[in-house]
Amino acid sequence: MRDTQQEIIHFWFEELEPQQWFQSSAAVDAEILERFALTHEMADDGLCNHWAVDAEGSLALVIVLDQFPRHMYRGQPKSFASDERALLVAKQAVHKGFDQILEPVKRGFLYLPFQHSESLSDQIKSVELFGAMAEDNPAGDMYARRHYVPIEKFGRFPHRNKILGRESTAEEIEFLKTHKGFL
Repeated sequence: MRDTQQEIIHFWFEELEPQQWFQSSAAVDAEILERFALTHEMADDGLCNHWAVDAEGSLALVIVLDQFPRHMYRGQPKSFASDERALLVAKQAVHKGFDQILEPVKRGFLYLPFQHSESLSDQIKSVELFGAMAEDNPAGDMYARRHYVPIEKFGRFPHRNKILGRESTAEEIEFLKTHKGFL
């Protein structure tokens, strides 16, 4: 499995350009689906938990559970289905100090499950973690603060409501008119 972990890290940080990480691209989405759907399924079933014994393995697992589904299942509820598992891996990695071993750009991806959580305590931790590396990753700090706002205000991301079949409140609908979405 070490080869798979290395393939994930190489693909994400070497084969993709940084703008491809967060922009919608049918080609990138299709490539991730083709190359990594089975790996994601295995990870989501807990069959890759043993990867989380070191920093690189934890990072690979977080990318598979947090980032890949956002590409493979864009616009579908399944894009968020492994968020809790990704968050658990990220929390364990931070607790073990694995984040401090990673260079800032990789560390940011290890922290993203906190940012993607609809829990206020996880959002507070996200702002803390990204804030601590703001000098190295100012965009990460900015996005952590932006993700905090709707969770503090609504307890959820209104941008996800339609995808998840949730009814939006009038206040959320008004919020969405002035706040660019992120999922």
